[in-house]
Amino acid sequence: MNVETFLAHAIQLEREAARRYEELASAMTTEGNAELKAFFALMAKYSRLHLAEAMARGGFREIPVIAPQDFQWPDGVSPETADWAGVDAFLDARDALQLAMDCEQRGHAWYAAVAASTTDRELKALASEFAAEEADHLAQLHKLMSVKLA
Repeated sequence: MNVETFLAHAIQLEREAARRYEELASAMTTEGNAELKAFFALMAKYSRLHLAEAMARGGFREIPVIAPQDFQWPDGVSPETADWAGVDAFLDARDALQLAMDCEQRGHAWYAAVAASTTDRELKALASEFAAEEADHLAQLHKLMSVKLA
C-alpha cells in the first residue's frame, strides 16, 4: 500500500466512523441518554476532523477513487462497519458503547497493521499517527464504559 491508497482508505474509514457516531447519538436521543448523546456527537466531530485531516493531507496528492469492492480491508469489510447492523429501537447505552468500542478497536487495528507492515517511512509515520488517534478514542470509550457500566 502506498500513501495515496492509505489516504483513500482513511477517508472512507473516517467517513463511516462519523456516520456511525451520528447514528449512535441519534439513538441515545431516543434512549433519553443526554450524556451519551453528547459523547457520541463529540466522537462524530472527531471523526469528521480526522476525515478533514486525511483529505487535507491528500490535497497535494492524487488520491485514487476506489470502488467499494476494491478497498483492501481485512475480511473485505471496512473496520468501522464490520458487524454494524445499524441502530434499532432497542439499543441501550451498554450496547451502543460496545458497538462503538468494537468499531474503534477494528479501526485502530487496521491503522496499526498498516504502520507495522510497511517499509515506507512516510506511510509508517502517517499510519502510526492515525493509530494513535484511534487509541485515544479507545481510551475515551474505556473510561466512559468503566464509569457508566460499573
